[in-house]
Amino acid sequence: MNHKLIIATRGSKLALAQSRWVKERLEALNPGLAVELLTVVTTGDKIQDVPLAKVGGKGLFVKEIEEAILAGKAHLAVHSVKDMPTRLPEGLELAAVPERADRRDALVSRTGLTLARLPAGARMGTSSLRRKALLLNLRPDLKVIPLRGNVDTRLRKMGEGQVEAVVLAAAGLARLGLETRVTEMLDPGRMVPAVGQGALGLECGQEDGFTLSLLAKLNDPRAMTEVRAERAFLARLEGGCQVPIACRAELKGDRLAVEGLVAAEEGRPLIRAARTGRAEAAADLGREAAEEVLARGGGEILEKVYGRLG
Repeated sequence: MNHKLIIATRGSKLALAQSRWVKERLEALNPGLAVELLTVVTTGDKIQDVPLAKVGGKGLFVKEIEEAILAGKAHLAVHSVKDMPTRLPEGLELAAVPERADRRDALVSRTGLTLARLPAGARMGTSSLRRKALLLNLRPDLKVIPLRGNVDTRLRKMGEGQVEAVVLAAAGLARLGLETRVTEMLDPGRMVPAVGQGALGLECGQEDGFTLSLLAKLNDPRAMTEVRAERAFLARLEGGCQVPIACRAELKGDRLAVEGLVAAEEGRPLIRAARTGRAEAAADLGREAAEEVLARGGGEILEKVYGRLG
């Protein structure tokens, strides 16, 4: 094999680390294949002084990357699945989801205190409405501060005293070799992760048979099944990655358990729903859980959130 493949990626340290991991895997599995990275600046990267939810969460970190594939400048893209809209542009597909990393949220505290031991009124930094809602559900006394920027920037801002602690994806910290900075791994039953958190999404053209065949070698069926259920939950709620929606699907054997929720930005009310069934019904289970959330008042919560953001 003597072919060249181009991966479109964001230029952040984390995005590059993820894309280099995919590059190395592809080259190792396909001798003679040369893989290059094409760095693309996205809208989400350009806008650093406004909370993501205020500028429209859907596709902020993927749109320009997808355009690079459609324009023939790249063969595939490596995304964090949690950044991907549930509806992909015509002609593109989520071709593979490699083995999933840790999906939990991690607390990094400036003083080494856990979430339960942080003082009343402590300032918590996060750019995620999901994290804000779940933190306030657990600790209504906290003061949640919008904190944008890449992982290093947010950790630096914490070190400067702008906040007492930050909540970040455990997978991202691990991929950057920053595991030692973690103060506490947060219980995913209480801090339910974002849809697709910890998973990488490899996207390419639907008609690009060569690239599809290469990416199939990286796909993990378990991770893909879980992601399919979680994205179906999100799609039914018509939510973006910056809305207080969370979902966790876990496959054990041939049984898939799906738990999802919608929360008000202030942490209450919070509406949960769960479904369990066979793995092949992943998307149906996700949609059914979403239907229950809507039937129990989740739609009204989301309308209020969208009204504030608008």
